[in-house]
Amino acid sequence: MSANQHKQHDFSGKVFLSSTKQTTFYALRWLLLSFLISICIGSASAGFLISLEWVTSFREEHLWIIFFLPVVGFLISWIYGKYGGNADQGNNLIIDTIHEGGDKIPFRMAPLVYGGTILTHLFGGSAGREGTALQMAGALADQFSRPMRLSPEERSILLIAAVAGGFGSVFGTPLAGAVFALEFYFIGRMRYHALFPALLTAVFSDQVARMWNAHHTHYHIDVVPLQTWQGIGWALVAGLLFALCAATFSKAMKGMSVFWKNKIAYAPMRTFMGGMLVVLGVYLLGTSKYIGLGVPTIVSAFEQQQLPYDFALKLLFTVVTLSAGFKGGEVTPLFFIGATLGNALSFFIPLPTAMLAGMGFVAVFAGATNTPIACTLMGIELFGAEGAVYIAIACFTAYLFSGNTSIYRKQRIGEPKNGNTSFQDKTISDVD
Repeated sequence: MSANQHKQHDFSGKVFLSSTKQTTFYALRWLLLSFLISICIGSASAGFLISLEWVTSFREEHLWIIFFLPVVGFLISWIYGKYGGNADQGNNLIIDTIHEGGDKIPFRMAPLVYGGTILTHLFGGSAGREGTALQMAGALADQFSRPMRLSPEERSILLIAAVAGGFGSVFGTPLAGAVFALEFYFIGRMRYHALFPALLTAVFSDQVARMWNAHHTHYHIDVVPLQTWQGIGWALVAGLLFALCAATFSKAMKGMSVFWKNKIAYAPMRTFMGGMLVVLGVYLLGTSKYIGLGVPTIVSAFEQQQLPYDFALKLLFTVVTLSAGFKGGEVTPLFFIGATLGNALSFFIPLPTAMLAGMGFVAVFAGATNTPIACTLMGIELFGAEGAVYIAIACFTAYLFSGNTSIYRKQRIGEPKNGNTSFQDKTISDVD
């Protein structure tokens, strides 16, 4: 070997060793950070899930409590108005902070959204849990950013990892949680250097929640059809209908929010009137089926035929509840809407009812959040890999045809769905 070759070989070796040390340091640092925030996030999610079980059971055994929903709504909005500050922006605050940095996410967001969501469910609002889990996770994780002396870029990764942990632990789907955190704030683009922290935090948080014996619902697709041209064609048709439903939900949320603000200036009174409408709806229909999480109905949608209009009524109850100012997420109601819509489609789409319910469960969610890869993974984690092709077709079709809509108004468009670059780098609120 010549002297020149020896020098080149020695230089390459030093570069390799330096790169390996840097990667090892990066991995160990995020291993520690992920573990620390996962203890907080997983524990918070477990406490939240256990609380939700208790208040749901109490409400169903004491349905008279629903009549206090308007008063409780007034109280929730008054507390947020007086003490919430920018915490009232919810998930949109987390998205903005990931993109732009800024002030620390206030710790008070965690107890406020927890208390508001628990009260919403206890007294009969139609809401979910994902929004609460993400906001608690983001608020808790951001408290570590200054003590750990994180750079703006590292803080952004920390918040992405926190979202992964909150989502993965509250639904028991860590793989979907990791990818959801990378998809939900920037449509069409992923920050791959956040993959490792996001995955670790999602897995660790899920394990912590399970250690607390937090309960996750199990779903079952009993018959998965063979992949045929006919089946694929019907899956595309179903995906189009799921997209329409997702877009309708997102636009209804926006429209109803604007309606409340235009008609009633005082926020607590908006929530009071929203509560009145929910109570009236429950009284007129004579059922509590469309309030709360609606998990029993979701499970039933996989097992037996449901009423063909269940999805529409749940959509209406949820839009009224959340747009008026009650707290909670949109995702579990979207699961209800999607599963019951898929169930209804089995009247004319020749695919098994459970398969359509499972496709709708994740596809309406994909269309409303613009997270098709995460939703496909969620379907695989919840229902098994046998129906992955049908689930993926439904999710990706719903994502494409739901248009520039989203339940996350601050979500940014990195890569437009249809190639229209005039929308690039704008937020959903700018183009919807």
